[in-house]
Amino acid sequence: MKNKLIAPSLLSADFGNLQRDIEMLNHSQADWLHVDVMDGRFVPNISFGFPVMKTIQQHAKKFVDVHLMIVEPEKYVEEFIEHGADLVSVHYEACTHLHRVIHQIQNKGAKAGVVLNPATPVLLLEDIISDVDLVLLMSVNPGFGGQKFIDNTYKKISETKDLILGNNSTALIQVDGGVNLDNASRLFDAGADVLVAGNAVFSSENPEKTIELLKI
Repeated sequence: MKNKLIAPSLLSADFGNLQRDIEMLNHSQADWLHVDVMDGRFVPNISFGFPVMKTIQQHAKKFVDVHLMIVEPEKYVEEFIEHGADLVSVHYEACTHLHRVIHQIQNKGAKAGVVLNPATPVLLLEDIISDVDLVLLMSVNPGFGGQKFIDNTYKKISETKDLILGNNSTALIQVDGGVNLDNASRLFDAGADVLVAGNAVFSSENPEKTIELLKI
């Protein structure tokens, strides 16, 4: 059975009611909680850090998926794991020593993912694909929510799937950016395993129903 995992992005949650929104996700068909961490350097925006992670850790009952859009992630990955991250993804573009960082995450007991920006080719992952647990393909430019989906992502999903199969890797493929009810089924059909959805979930009138529909 193919994976059809939905990971709502807490970046789109109501931070005045974060506990309420996390508890809603706990009761929903969401599989993972996606946490976008931005530093204002790697991307032109700042999101949140460890105090918010502590709140997520206190209330989340599901798998916590942390996406670090930060420079020098090796300085912080272990603390994110200590604050409840089950999976930590780092950007190919931000890691001078990617192999080392991937194993640093795994040695701390978490799953490790590598993220590619829209203009970064999949073939650059050839020497790391057997080590990672997940490949996150950005389908918008990272840093802001609510952007338009980049159609070249479908081609990159196919290329990533070929790379995974060609290297006997067990990595999952995750897509983040502009995911909604119009493209979710096509993304799953193309080979994605996990879809991150922020605005599509939290701006809908019935977030739990939207999560359910994204999986169909």
